[in-house]
Amino acid sequence: MTLTETDRENINPPARRGVFVRIASFAYRRRWLALVLWVAVLAGTWAGASVVGEDYRNSFSLPGTDSQHAADLLAEHGAARAGDTVEIVLRHDGGLREPGVEQRVTTMLDEVAGLPRVAQVHSLYDREGAISEDGTIGYATVMLDMPSTDMPTTDTQRIVDTAKEIEGEGLQAELGGEAARTLAAGETGAAEGMGLLAALVILVLMFGTVIAAGLPIIIALFAVGSTVGAIVVASHVFTIAEWTPPMMILVGLGVGIDYALLIFARYRAELVRGEDPERATVNAMDAAGRSVFFAGCTVILALLGLVALGLGSLQGMALATALTVLVTMLASLTLLPALLGIFGRRFARQFTQRAERRKAKGRADDGSGWRRLAVVVQRRPLAALLAGTMLVAALALPALGVRLGFSDAGSDPEDTTSRQAYDLLSRGFGPGFSGPLLVVTEGGSDGVEQAAGAVASALRGTPGVQAVADPMPTPDGEAATVLVFPASSPQDEQTSALVDTLRGDVLPSLSAENGARYLVGGATAAAQDYSSKTGDRMPLFMAIVVGLSVLLLMVVFRSVLIPLKAAVLNLLSIGAALGAMKLVYQDGMFGIDPGPIEAYLPVVIFAIAFGLSMDYEIFLISRMHEEWTGSPSRDHSHAVREGLANTGAVITAAGAIMVVIFAAFVLSPDRLLQQTGFGMAVAIFVDAVVIRCLIVPAAMELMGRRAWWLPAPLTRLLPRVELERH
Repeated sequence: MTLTETDRENINPPARRGVFVRIASFAYRRRWLALVLWVAVLAGTWAGASVVGEDYRNSFSLPGTDSQHAADLLAEHGAARAGDTVEIVLRHDGGLREPGVEQRVTTMLDEVAGLPRVAQVHSLYDREGAISEDGTIGYATVMLDMPSTDMPTTDTQRIVDTAKEIEGEGLQAELGGEAARTLAAGETGAAEGMGLLAALVILVLMFGTVIAAGLPIIIALFAVGSTVGAIVVASHVFTIAEWTPPMMILVGLGVGIDYALLIFARYRAELVRGEDPERATVNAMDAAGRSVFFAGCTVILALLGLVALGLGSLQGMALATALTVLVTMLASLTLLPALLGIFGRRFARQFTQRAERRKAKGRADDGSGWRRLAVVVQRRPLAALLAGTMLVAALALPALGVRLGFSDAGSDPEDTTSRQAYDLLSRGFGPGFSGPLLVVTEGGSDGVEQAAGAVASALRGTPGVQAVADPMPTPDGEAATVLVFPASSPQDEQTSALVDTLRGDVLPSLSAENGARYLVGGATAAAQDYSSKTGDRMPLFMAIVVGLSVLLLMVVFRSVLIPLKAAVLNLLSIGAALGAMKLVYQDGMFGIDPGPIEAYLPVVIFAIAFGLSMDYEIFLISRMHEEWTGSPSRDHSHAVREGLANTGAVITAAGAIMVVIFAAFVLSPDRLLQQTGFGMAVAIFVDAVVIRCLIVPAAMELMGRRAWWLPAPLTRLLPRVELERH
């Protein structure tokens, strides 16, 4: 006799059909409709993206800073350029002025002048100072008719190819500038593919079947694919940086697999307990689905905290990545039940048979090892807490010396044309040649021309300045610019110190004498302003993210100590990530070219890692809470032990998947993605292995029943949510 759904509910009725039960039941029963709808969403977004194409734009506007005032002043006086420049850097050990060499170079520059996107070419032979003192290295300036960020890579490649046609017989040609650097950026597809392959291997080892292992990856691909397609379309309306999609993919793949894995692991446990596939799906969604929902909310809150910084492209990245997490959460709650409905009977047969074989061989259940670990920690909780905390704190200590900035071409791979051009210019003209400062002059008691001349003379005698160009008036003659070449590279701390000296001492003194207004701008100064602005707003950002997350956890767990403990431990894991980044990328450990940490990475990693750490906190503590509320004796030690036993494998598997996905981005040629992937991998490893499996059980054991204490006023004030089904 076949039981109807009503019969099944009469035999084993759910106490309450909450929203997660209704969603799971609908998706399970209308599985093909749910699947078709998600396919339509994915196809529709990419159809729209294919039609309109992307229009990513970087925005580094910094209202209230010297560099932004300098840029605004130049625009006001008609000196804002529609386009940027690239440099064709040439080297010939016999001298660039040799008649044969000069003829070849001149012919090549004439050809470059006729290429698309080229407005004008200034030859190295027509300007003083464009050839080094020994005559072996020189540069020609190519004026573009558009900003470097908008320059198509195909057009940039044409300039490179044309320049390199003259190579041979000792002559070398390379292309420098921001447009040339985009050629080294490459694609992240290889990193993503390697990360997904490693994730699939981990999932196969965990579930024992390729189909089961593939479901979390399918969920992640649907969610990330749909969101990236939507962001491509949205880039025509909103300011979205070109590095946003890789960041979305990085986070989306990680959380997508994580959320689906948590639900699927609970689904497998329900099947092994003897539930039929539909009831197992509903039970898994009603328990693990709630954890996924609240975990997703914490990540979204943390990302939206970036909006409070008000820093150009960060806002677009934060909103886009938050949307990715939201869609990923929705896919886990709707698409996954549909797929479980399609493959449910096969999974029921495979998982139950595997459990029976394991039992027949006398093997312990999957959580026995984690249960033993919990027992060890509970015997010496204070020692475990101190050992784990000291280990993480030691790794976090170097973070106090992090120096923020932006990488220049000196950090590009050595085989790229932009890096070789950078090295040649540094050898021929000094390390500061690739990042000049721009001093803008306006007004003055004796006129702007005299004021600009005075600042040029003063700067030539300033320590740390290698060379100063002659003043150049703006088109309206009301202002002037002076290029200042530091003696150190753009990434060097001495260059930052020089900017501070000019702004705090040299220029104010000169301004007091002649009444002129002096501003230090240019890309190098703007990078320092961006770093300072980020540091100034970091406390507000941290207060918003930590405060909202603590409040959410108070609502979820009806506790004061658990949210505070979670916030402190999450900050420790983020500190460990920044400390490791400082050792590797700033100090040059493992042979990495040393340089500053990208200015906006600490806040990005803080937002993402803090949110993901809260994910693991919710996964672990929610199961402890379930065991505690489900025990008639309210045995806290039992709840801690069983909570770790039931989630330890899932958390470490999810953490391992996150680590391999993030670590795969270290293989990217883009230094920003390298640092992001490395920092996130370290943060997740520390959090999933050391904090969740060692420090948290020890802290929970020490807190005892006080862990679930909430003051009466807060009990009345905070809304009540149900973390477990009743």
